[in-house]
Amino acid sequence: MDDDLLTIGAFAARARLSAKALRLYDRLGLLAPAHVDEVSGYRYYRADQVQRARLVALLRQLDMPLARIAEVVEADGADAADLLAAYWTDVETRIAGQRTLAEYLRARLSGRSSEMYGTFVVETVEVPEQVLITETRHTLADELPAWIGASLGRLEAAAQECGGVSAAPFVVYHAEVSMESDGPAEACVPVADEAAARAWAARQGRVRQTAVRVEPARTLAYARITKAQVAHPQILAAFEAVEQWVAGQGLRYAGPCREVYFADWDAAGPGDPVCDVAFPVEFPTALPVALPVALPVALPVE
Repeated sequence: MDDDLLTIGAFAARARLSAKALRLYDRLGLLAPAHVDEVSGYRYYRADQVQRARLVALLRQLDMPLARIAEVVEADGADAADLLAAYWTDVETRIAGQRTLAEYLRARLSGRSSEMYGTFVVETVEVPEQVLITETRHTLADELPAWIGASLGRLEAAAQECGGVSAAPFVVYHAEVSMESDGPAEACVPVADEAAARAWAARQGRVRQTAVRVEPARTLAYARITKAQVAHPQILAAFEAVEQWVAGQGLRYAGPCREVYFADWDAAGPGDPVCDVAFPVEFPTALPVALPVALPVALPVE
């Protein structure tokens, strides 16, 4: 055995870590001893492993996942710094979202929800019967934005085989989508030619749970929101504003909630209207049907 090797105790003292931490790093594959005695099982380390041990300990203090720690400690200087920067950007994004969520929840718990709801104008619109090509997926909240963009992109491309896009694409939530509940969600693109759409669907088979369905004419209660308001949890406040309005009008729900995307997302700025959050509703026979009606939500898509 090399006389320059350090016992785990001596190495732990030099690295300013505990022997327990070093055993954990070994078990996790982050810092293996330079030598393990076959008879005694004692671990020995080289002095040049001290910096790696300290780096692992510091990265763990950032709550970095083990797989990403392994990537950082194996990378060269500049690449390691870039990996750390990318991770910390993700952390700050998550914390910013949690901060916004905490403010939203604080407003709810303190009884100031009505102040948030008051920033949204809720109206109704009549949407005619539509032929839809759809893609359905069980997805958690953190995967949802990427899936919406990808699925609507695929369906809009496919719509060219189905007579073209005839109205604004939308996403229907058949059950809650959160970090604990995975929906499902259904991406929908209205198309002009039902026969062509059904032929397209037959060619797809079971790929990505694609389908064609005819959605009946509906009345939607909706609130229009900007690109910035689509972010969580601002969009929750918009949905709740519509729910509060529906309850105040004495209407009944006639289907699951949805997001209707009528604008070019990439070209829109944070303050530009891009989306309607909506609920299908119906009018009880005991109530008059005359309620404020806005311009059609199903706007043509370029």
